[in-house]
This record gives sequence, C-alpha cells and structure tokens, in this order.
Amino acid sequence: MVLVFVADQMMASDWVEFGLRPRSLGGLLGIITGPWLHASWGHLLSNAIPLGVGFGLMLYLYPHASVRALPVIYLGSGALVWCVGREAIHVGSSGLVYGVLAFLFTSGLVRRDRRSLGVAMMVAFVYGSIIWGLFPYDSSMSWELHVAGTLLGLGMAVGYRRFDCPPMVQFDWELDEDDSEDEEKDRS
Repeated sequence: MVLVFVADQMMASDWVEFGLRPRSLGGLLGIITGPWLHASWGHLLSNAIPLGVGFGLMLYLYPHASVRALPVIYLGSGALVWCVGREAIHVGSSGLVYGVLAFLFTSGLVRRDRRSLGVAMMVAFVYGSIIWGLFPYDSSMSWELHVAGTLLGLGMAVGYRRFDCPPMVQFDWELDEDDSEDEEKDRS
C-alpha cells in the first residue's frame, strides 16, 4: 500500500480513479484495486498500522481460518459496496481493517480461550473507537466499506469458530492445581 501510494505521488497521477465505483462496470476493478489506493498519508497510516497489527495477530492465532477468511473479507467487502454503496469513488483498505478487527474481536468471544480473549480485549481497548466509523457522519469517509468489512469479519469468525485451528499449547504454569493433579494421575 505504501509503495502504491508513493508511486502515485511520484508520478503525479490520480490513481484514485481506479477505486471502487458502485454499480459501474468499470468500477468492478475497484474491488481489487480499491484497498491499495489511499487519498492521503493520514489515510494510508490510519489503515496500514491497524492492518499490520491485525494481520499479524490473525495469522498467528488462527493460521488455518485466517487464510480462508481474509480473501472473503477482502473481496466481499468490496463486492457488497459495489452492490449497495452510494455513488462515490471508494478507496482505502478500511473495509479490510474493519473486517480483520471484527474477526479478531468476535473470535475471542466465540472461541473463549485465553489468548483469543486477550486479543479481543486488546482490540476493544486499542481500536474500540473505530465503531464510530460505522455511522455515516462524514461524507468523505466510506462508512459502507466499514460496515461491509465488519459484517464479513463477524460472519467469518462465527463460521470458522470450530475450524481446524491447532490446539493452543497449555503450559504447566497455566494449569490449575486440580488440573495438574488429574494430569499426574493420568501419567501413573
């Protein structure tokens, strides 16, 4: 995303025209290109930082589910906006950001293991204010991408809650005293 933005600035071109344009045949390309395009450095940084954190956490905690959920969130958020979004050019990876963060938060709630819950709490604490982006208070912001990404992230987290993720390793110090006594009995 950074390289695309720098190239756009250096060439003094306006690649925003390749963004997502709802219900336009030419705007279909924007489903793929829209998340790579950004209007300003502030816009780019407000998407790149949470996306980097979210991708890292998602791929680490849910390696099998995330490789299936990410393409759906990426393509699905753009496709939903193409179908029902307002007439505007939608750019930025905020649909993906909202989808990834919604996936992480919801996964913590539905899976209920310690790591997932910890990440859900961190997402709520650090990125909880993004909830305001779901409302159409700023006409220059694509709240439609935010809503679409959030819905898909929620759906993917619920859909993959029992997916074949490897079991989390439980260390001896994490076991309750009752659990460790049962484990010692099993060894005998």
